[in-house]
Amino acid sequence: MKTGLWQPPRLRIDEENEEERKATWLELFYDLIFVVAIAELSHSLSKDVSVHGFISFVALFIPVWWCWLGATFYATLFDTDDIRDRLLTFLQMMIVAALAVSVHHGLSKSSTGFALSYIAARCILIFQFLFAGYHIKEARPLTNWYAIGFSTSILLWLISVFLPPPWRFVLWTLGLILDFLIPLGTGQLATKIPPDISHVPERLGLFTIIVLGESIVAVVRGVAEQEWNFSSTLIALLGLSIAFSFWWLYFDSVSGSVLENMKTGRIGIVLCWLYSHAVLAIALAATGVGVEHLISKSGENILTQPERWLFCGAVTLCLMTLAFTNFITCILEKNHTAKVLSIYRLGAGAFVLALGISGSYISPMFLTLLVAIACIVTVALDLSTKHESRIGFHN
Repeated sequence: MKTGLWQPPRLRIDEENEEERKATWLELFYDLIFVVAIAELSHSLSKDVSVHGFISFVALFIPVWWCWLGATFYATLFDTDDIRDRLLTFLQMMIVAALAVSVHHGLSKSSTGFALSYIAARCILIFQFLFAGYHIKEARPLTNWYAIGFSTSILLWLISVFLPPPWRFVLWTLGLILDFLIPLGTGQLATKIPPDISHVPERLGLFTIIVLGESIVAVVRGVAEQEWNFSSTLIALLGLSIAFSFWWLYFDSVSGSVLENMKTGRIGIVLCWLYSHAVLAIALAATGVGVEHLISKSGENILTQPERWLFCGAVTLCLMTLAFTNFITCILEKNHTAKVLSIYRLGAGAFVLALGISGSYISPMFLTLLVAIACIVTVALDLSTKHESRIGFHN
């Protein structure tokens, strides 16, 4: 797309003679800073795999993901790739870098810095929506709704800076809940200005790839810190197979057709599908950390309870979330195959959860083997079901 140096935002929907939207080089470059942020979040979780450590990980991961999603949806609707957009994107990258620096003590001594970084990132997004609304009259009701709602959330975050814990985190929670609820009120506004049906799933898929990449990094890091032996090597290979299974299950089933329902005002179910990607990203990152700890304990016969629960809980959450996204597809498309796939994933998730509950005497290597088998069998069942469905359709 050829552009001038300075251009007003333009509405990027239903454009005639335009090729299918693809992620731009600027969007891909922007994603790199989230690679760093997720790496820092995972490293922080790795140092504390207790329940408190996981809750802290989730509490800091969600604002980071929300910053990415906000920028992604703005770009989907109004991106022009001019100097203004590029400079604001670069500014957002610096702010997200500050978020990444603050995550290690984000709920203690760095919480003020984390909050101020989040506020700054959201203020840029609010400015972008207001600017787009100023230039595009038909988008103004939607952009004003976002600007007012997100500004209210930011006000709560700003007030939190002047309060001590735990009240600071109470306001953070209220602000995030408000942020997540604001799109529910778009209703009829979203039917007139829906997001790009191909671009959004691609962007979500790219973020999923980023998190899967961090899982692989965690596996490699775990092996690099150990002496090579049979058990550590086997756990690493099995960990990679689990990551590959999740890649297969997600990208073989993800459907952007869910977003079509925004055109009919069914915003609630679309948001459930969209927000489930945050849960999936959290679970994938935690799975990588879990495998890293399994590798570090490869020479031992017993895994500590927090480490077992982190690994099994994260894998269970991945499978349950993948079942949920398929179930939504089943509801919206009346797709019987998607329903069957959801049942397979729920079954595998229940098996892995049972291992977490009763596997206190299972060695790290055998636990990883059982979980990997559960994931591989789920992939095989997916392939078999889809193959039978295609045969039945042709017959």
